[in-house]
Amino acid sequence: MKKLFRACFIAWTALRYGLDEMALSCLPRPWLRALGRLTRRGRRLTAPRGQRLRMALERLGPIFVKFGQVLSTRRDLLPPDVADELALLQDRVPPFATSEAIAIIEKAFGRPLGAIFTSFEREPVASASIAQVHFATLTDREGKARDVAVKVLRPGMLKVIDQDLALIHMLAGWVERLFADGKRLRPREVAEEFDKYLHDELDLTREAASAAQLRRNMAGLNLVLVPEMFWDYIRDNVLVMERMSGIPISQTQRLREAGVDIHQLARDGVTIFFTQVFRDGFFHADMHPGNIMVSVAPGTFGRYISLDFGIVGTLTEYDKEYLAQNFTAFFRRDYKRVAELHVESGWVPADTRIDELEAAIRSVCEPYFDRPLKEISLGMVLMRLFQTSRRFNVVIQPQLVLLQKTLLNIEGLGRQLDPDLDLWSTAKPFLERWMNEQIGPRRLLRELKAQAPYYAKLLPELPRLLHAHLQHSAGLPQLQQQVRDLAQAQRKGRRLAALAWCAAGFALGLLAMLAAQRAGWWHA
Repeated sequence: MKKLFRACFIAWTALRYGLDEMALSCLPRPWLRALGRLTRRGRRLTAPRGQRLRMALERLGPIFVKFGQVLSTRRDLLPPDVADELALLQDRVPPFATSEAIAIIEKAFGRPLGAIFTSFEREPVASASIAQVHFATLTDREGKARDVAVKVLRPGMLKVIDQDLALIHMLAGWVERLFADGKRLRPREVAEEFDKYLHDELDLTREAASAAQLRRNMAGLNLVLVPEMFWDYIRDNVLVMERMSGIPISQTQRLREAGVDIHQLARDGVTIFFTQVFRDGFFHADMHPGNIMVSVAPGTFGRYISLDFGIVGTLTEYDKEYLAQNFTAFFRRDYKRVAELHVESGWVPADTRIDELEAAIRSVCEPYFDRPLKEISLGMVLMRLFQTSRRFNVVIQPQLVLLQKTLLNIEGLGRQLDPDLDLWSTAKPFLERWMNEQIGPRRLLRELKAQAPYYAKLLPELPRLLHAHLQHSAGLPQLQQQVRDLAQAQRKGRRLAALAWCAAGFALGLLAMLAAQRAGWWHA
């Protein structure tokens, strides 16, 4: 019943803000656009369409706001007025009352606000779909005054998100049962992944741990800054971190005026993304412009500043190597190798014809090479690859959904910074260098070093293990003979059982015949 009420509320909100009219007016057929104009009659839809869409997403809750944030980075797909309005969802969602935030903080720490912070700004500096941020000052363990940012989870988030996730799970089940591609698309697994990441985002302790891991991983790269976490002041619904200062990455004019090299900034963004994905297998998966600033401080000038680590993605060693080989083969235009990798990984049936899959991939990818970012769309490439995957029964991998989302975010960010960026030529040297490290002598030395403690423990035990193996090998012929004798006895037992059943059946038949003769039912 709750799902039905939520579905009705979503439909009512869409009608209230005229989203049905907006959807119909974007369709290609004239009669559908005319239907959209008819549905507008009788409703006072005076606000601009972008504003109505933003307000509807805010009204529907955090999951829909997340969708709007992702959509706002795709200016190649949206009219400018809609993209500008959706960009407000990145860090300007209406805040909740400061009194509520203070109550949450005091309850989390069991102390009054003044006993925790030496100063606290009541006006939130940022407000997003999941939480809002206030600036404050505290005294650390060493007695130093530290400027911090206090992130407070919005009250009642879990209930709203669980309602929407229940709807998503229900729709995923329908898709799997009713559509021909349902099982191949694995919608239930994708919904489970989405569920997991959203619930992780509601745990600010987990977010702080993810931020600390990214901070360690990025320490030697000198391209990105990650704030320090203050672990004495972190709870499930409150997070206190180092206050970061910079220019929002979406304000490109301010960055140019400050002297930041925009073209280098775009290239650095690609390097950061591929480093996190392929070197570390641990990447920031919510890289929309509202979560990124650029430092203009003298010591860190031009570096990225990452914020909001509620959604991070992870990849196994197998996923990393498979993806790296695919990207490398793709950049070399070795489409046959891309097709072979799909078969080897089990993503397509083993009997798939390599030459046909190779030709299909070539037809999708070849038109987009040697073009700047402003002339291509990864979204379009992914859509065409999806159509190809349907033809060849490619099994969708749920663990890569976050990576695809992040890749689209990176493309949208790159379009804002440098539309002339050649994404392929920027990424190719990094991937080739990474692949050489994976299959060369450096990989061998790294693996030997990592396994050295295990080998050091194993070496003293080798004589005992060898002796035990030889004893086992010496007794093996006797064991094999025992197995053969047991199998022979089992075969004899089955034959005797069959004879017994035949004898019993014959006896029962004979008794039945005698009984029939005595009763006069049967005469010889």
